[in-house]
Amino acid sequence: MRPTHRRATATGALVAAAALLAVGVQAGTASASPENTAASAAVTGKSAPGAAPAALSPSERAELLRQANATKADTARSLGLGAHEQLQVHDVTKDRDGTTHTRYERTYDGLPVLGGDLVVDTSKAGATEGVTKASRVELKNLKNFITDAAVAPAAAEKSALKAAAAQGSAKTSADRAPRKVMWLAQGKPTLAYETVVGGFQDDGTPSELHVITDATTGKKLFERQAVETGVGNTEYSGKVTLGTTKSGSNYTLTDGGRGGHQTFNLNHGSSGKGTLYTNTTDTWGNGLASNSETAAADAHYGAAETWDFYKNVFGRTGIAGNGVAAYSRVHYGNAYVNAFWDDSCFCMTYGDGAGNADPLTAIDVAGHEMSHGVTAATAGLNYSGESGGLNEATSDIFGTSVEFYANNTSDPGDYLIGEKIDINGDGSPLRYMDKPSKDGASKDAWSSSLGGLDVHYSSGPANHFFYLLSEGSGKKTINGVNYDSPTSDGLPVTGIGRDKAQLIWYKALTEKFTSTTNYAAARTGTLAVASELYGATSAEYKSVADAWAAINVGARPGGGDPGTGTVFQSTTKVAIPDGGSAVNSPIAVTGVTGKAPAALKVDVNISHTWRGDLVIDLVGPSGKTYRLKNSSSSDSADDVVASYTVNASTETANGTWKLKVQDVAKQDTGSLNSWKLTF
Repeated sequence: MRPTHRRATATGALVAAAALLAVGVQAGTASASPENTAASAAVTGKSAPGAAPAALSPSERAELLRQANATKADTARSLGLGAHEQLQVHDVTKDRDGTTHTRYERTYDGLPVLGGDLVVDTSKAGATEGVTKASRVELKNLKNFITDAAVAPAAAEKSALKAAAAQGSAKTSADRAPRKVMWLAQGKPTLAYETVVGGFQDDGTPSELHVITDATTGKKLFERQAVETGVGNTEYSGKVTLGTTKSGSNYTLTDGGRGGHQTFNLNHGSSGKGTLYTNTTDTWGNGLASNSETAAADAHYGAAETWDFYKNVFGRTGIAGNGVAAYSRVHYGNAYVNAFWDDSCFCMTYGDGAGNADPLTAIDVAGHEMSHGVTAATAGLNYSGESGGLNEATSDIFGTSVEFYANNTSDPGDYLIGEKIDINGDGSPLRYMDKPSKDGASKDAWSSSLGGLDVHYSSGPANHFFYLLSEGSGKKTINGVNYDSPTSDGLPVTGIGRDKAQLIWYKALTEKFTSTTNYAAARTGTLAVASELYGATSAEYKSVADAWAAINVGARPGGGDPGTGTVFQSTTKVAIPDGGSAVNSPIAVTGVTGKAPAALKVDVNISHTWRGDLVIDLVGPSGKTYRLKNSSSSDSADDVVASYTVNASTETANGTWKLKVQDVAKQDTGSLNSWKLTF
C-alpha cells in the first residue's frame, strides 16, 4: 500500500498494477486543472431505491453482456460514431429500476483507441438516458491515419526501454512488441505505439511499464506502470473463521463459498503462483509472523471480507462481477516492504515487510489491493496524473470501507491506511484520510501541480473528500481514534455517513468515471450520482458539493454558508463565437463597502467542446484585467467549471465587473452559462 501500480487489461484500457506504496517514476504529462470536466451522464433525479445498484448473479451479468455485444453496432450508430469505429463491451452494471450502465472500449480501423472509452446509460425501456465519454473528440476525417507512421517500431521500443531503466528495470528487450494504437487520452487523436517492458522496479516490485510513443515524431507521449501496489490465527485480526476446502485427508486455503479464492506461498520467491497452502488440520497460523501460515490466514481473511463487502453492500459478486475469485500470494521476495495488485494474473501479492517481520496483510491492505481490480474492471482510471490519484484514492476509500465492514475487534474500522503494518517503523499509519498532509507528502486539497505528484500523494484530496463527506469537518473521535479535519475554504462540511458516501463513490466509479477522469470530472460524476440517489435539492447533494469545495474543487451551492460573503451572480447565457472576438458578461456590484478583497472568489461555468481554446479574464470596475485562464493546446478536456481566486484589493468593490471570454481557435463551440463573484 505504498504507492501502487496496476496491470493493463486485454482491452487496452490504461490501468496499472497497483501497489500500496509509492515506488518508481510516475508517468507522463501535466494533469488537467480542476475545472476540466469530462462529459457527464444526464442527471435524472431518481429516488434512492431505483438508482441503487442491483445485485447481479454471474449468469444475469453474462446475459446483459451478451445483449450488449449483440447490439453494439446499433449502439455505435446511435452515438454517431464514424464508419471506421467499433465498440467493444467492457463491463455492465444495473440499477434496481432496470437502468443499465454499459462500459465500452473503442477501436478505429481495428486499432485500440486508448482514452476512447465511454459509458452508456439505458433505461429499462431501452431508451438512452446519458453518455459519459473519456473524450468528446470526434474521430472523423482522419485520412491515411493508419499509414502515417514515420517512426519504426524499433525506435518506440528503444524509448520504452529507456523509460523502464529509469524505474530500475534491467530488461534489454520489450516483453510485448510495439503495437499500433490511437492515443486519445490527451484529446487529440494521435497515431502511436504502445510498448510493454517487464522486469523489476527499484524496490523489487514487478514492473510492467506501458510506454506510448508518437508514431510520426518518436516523442514519448505517456508512460504508466501496470503493477499496482498497495491479513486461522492471524497477526492483525485475531482468531477468525476461514473458508477452506477438505481434499482427501488434508485441508487447503481454498474458499469454495467465495468463487474459489486460494492463497499461495511464494516462500520468498518473486515469480510463479507459488504453492497452495495445505494442512492436515483446519487450523492455520499461530498469530506470529514467524509462522508462515499466519500471513496466509490474514490474507485469506482479508480477501473474504472484501468479497463479502462488495457482494453484500453493492451487489457485486467478485472483482469483475462475474463470480470468479482472484487469488492471493504471500511471502513475496525478501524483506519486501509493499503489496500489489496485478491484473494480468488477477491476484494480490504481499511482502513481509522490513526484516520479514511485518507482513503487509492487514484488512485495509487486502481491501485496497482487491479494489484496484474493481477499478480495472470498471472505470480503468489511468494510473498517472490526477486520474492515477483518483485510482489510488478509490482503493484507500474501499480498503477503509472493508475495514469498517469487517467490524473486527482486533482491527476496528478507522480512517487510517495501513495503521497495523508499521511501515514507518514507529507505529504511525501510512496515510491519513482526515488530513492527508500528516504523512508529510500527501496533499489536503487540489492545486494545479497535483497531477505531477506520485499517485499515492495526489490521492490525498480525494481521500480527504471521502472523510469529509462521511464524517464532516472538525474534531471527532471514532472507534477511539481522534480526528481533526480542516477545509481549504474555512467553511464547515456536514457529513452524510460512510454508507451513503461509499455508495456515491462506487456508483460514480462504475457508471460515471472513465479512464481520463480528473478531479473536476469526479466532482461532476459524484454530484450526478447524488442527484440520482437523493435529489438535486437534498442535503446529501449539498454535502457532496461542499466536500469538493472544501478540497478546492468547485464552488459551494449559493457561494457558501449564509453570512460568509456577499454573492453577485449572472445567469444570462452568452454564446462564445468560434475563433471570434471576446464576449463580456457584466455583473453590477452594489452595497459593498470599500475595496474588493485580496481573495475575491470568481466561479465560472462554461460549456465548450475544447476548453484549451479558451482565454478567460476578470475585468474590474477600473478596467484592470485579471487573467484567470490561458489557452493551451494540451488542455484537452471539455467545459470550464471552476473557482478562481483574484487579488482585487486595489479595486473599489462597487461598480461593473465583467467576465471576458475568448475562443482563440476554430472548430469548437460553447457558451458562458453563468458566473458569480463572492466578496
